Amino acid sequence: MIKNPTGDRWEKRLNIKTLSSRHEKDDLNHSRYEPTPYSVLERLSESGFVSEKDELIDYGSGKGRVGFFMTNVTGCRSIGVEFDPRMHAAAEENLSNYMGKRERVSFALENAENYRIQGANRFYFFNPFSVRILKSVLSRIYESYYENPRRILLFFYYALDAYVSELMNDELLIYEGEIDCVDLFHNADEKEKILIFSLG
Repeated sequence: MIKNPTGDRWEKRLNIKTLSSRHEKDDLNHSRYEPTPYSVLERLSESGFVSEKDELIDYGSGKGRVGFFMTNVTGCRSIGVEFDPRMHAAAEENLSNYMGKRERVSFALENAENYRIQGANRFYFFNPFSVRILKSVLSRIYESYYENPRRILLFFYYALDAYVSELMNDELLIYEGEIDCVDLFHNADEKEKILIFSLG
């Protein structure tokens, strides 16, 4: 449980509706919808790792909370990649109501494994899918990097042990550290952090 709830304030300020509901993913390779707490996104935005010069892709973007928030606060361009048509429709509805620069936010209804990356240099994950799919997505990111070398940062919030193992053993990624979020919650869960990896 969050010590200082900020969800309602941000939902009203951005004029969006991203709270979790009964929506479920369609198969075992994709996680149930659960948005990143706004307090965690505040900490990410305050870290200085994302600026208006960056383009952020949020995998498993759901109703679009990460993109709307990060674009509003940091000025970055954001792209949400979501495979569930219901979630994508909810994100598009939020976009039509969004009290911010709508041209800086977009959503793609597509399987993450098939999504072609252009110039994005920031990537956000909140355990959106299985490790098998993560490997495919990382391969896509590497392909994009080789086509267009640039400094890339990947953010993993509340990373599952299987994710951590895969990432730490990936020779192409450099572990840069973490953004500690434990103090934002009452249960003192050590997984409450954002792991940061770089490429290039």
